[in-house]
Amino acid sequence: MSLKAIAAELGISVTTVSRALGGFSDVSAETRMRVEMEAQRRGYRPNTQARRLKTGKIDAVGLVFPEHAAPFNSSVFMDMVSCISRELAYHDIDLLLIADNERADSHSYMRLVKSRRVDALIVTHTLNNDPRLMHLLEAGIPFLALGQVQSGLPCAWFDFDNHAGTRQATQHLIALGHQRIALLSEDNSRAYVTARRQGWRDALSEHGLPETWLRLISPTRRAGYQAVTALMSLPHPPTAIITDSDLSGDGAAMSLQLSGRLSGEHAVSLVVYDGLPQDSIIECDVAAVLQSTRNHVGRQVADMIRKLITGVSPDTLQMLWQPTFHPGKTTLSHTS
Repeated sequence: MSLKAIAAELGISVTTVSRALGGFSDVSAETRMRVEMEAQRRGYRPNTQARRLKTGKIDAVGLVFPEHAAPFNSSVFMDMVSCISRELAYHDIDLLLIADNERADSHSYMRLVKSRRVDALIVTHTLNNDPRLMHLLEAGIPFLALGQVQSGLPCAWFDFDNHAGTRQATQHLIALGHQRIALLSEDNSRAYVTARRQGWRDALSEHGLPETWLRLISPTRRAGYQAVTALMSLPHPPTAIITDSDLSGDGAAMSLQLSGRLSGEHAVSLVVYDGLPQDSIIECDVAAVLQSTRNHVGRQVADMIRKLITGVSPDTLQMLWQPTFHPGKTTLSHTS
């Protein structure tokens, strides 16, 4: 099956078909979709080796993740990686996973870049003022940061408004009468973590409420369970709890359920960022800050990295999506 057949069917030029399948930015989104659907219908597969020789591309992208964290314990992260990989594979682009110590002086991904084994990088779990991003910019290496970067940095990035997510959840709880609101926050300085923490702080500050019940923990069920159990034993425990990860949220929910505080007369309000994991044993509809579906995120990230590879200016590939708040059944009114 040739490009000519697809072009004839759609009434467009062979050049347009070729550039649409190659991901070039001068082809409209509507035309690209028509071409891709027709190519898929006909079972067309491009000559990958010929395209690589012609374009000088490797058709591989490296996804950089922190080696000292546990991102693969998170179903949210794994679902996103799976969707990105699937979307790139549709365009015959391989996704390579690269563990990296983000605070080291040297980085393993540089070896892959210098040996021309990847066309671009996706850098996940970025830090505030991440030195790696400036290094990659100075080296002229195409990359997409999964995390909002400092203002004015001319690089491609995608993120959710993590600050808005916890701020909205905290404001909702304050409107219900809560004044003792705890936050279980990951104990690190990654950009999305500090943004979520600051959203909680800003909402409390706007109403003159204290940060007494902040707990810095690892993003695990065990840590969430232990933190909430300890909080509930205080002389003045929080009346509402927000967790900034799904796993610590699951542990928090289990602690509250076992103590009879997840529902009923003495319930403590609970909000979990990203919602409870799919394998949670908690059946209650827990309130959540939601960040769209992993499929939508995967398609968006894959589309952005493909545009970056084809030469689209990085500073035009900057996107901040807004989260939504789901009140569930665990945000309850409180009177002091």
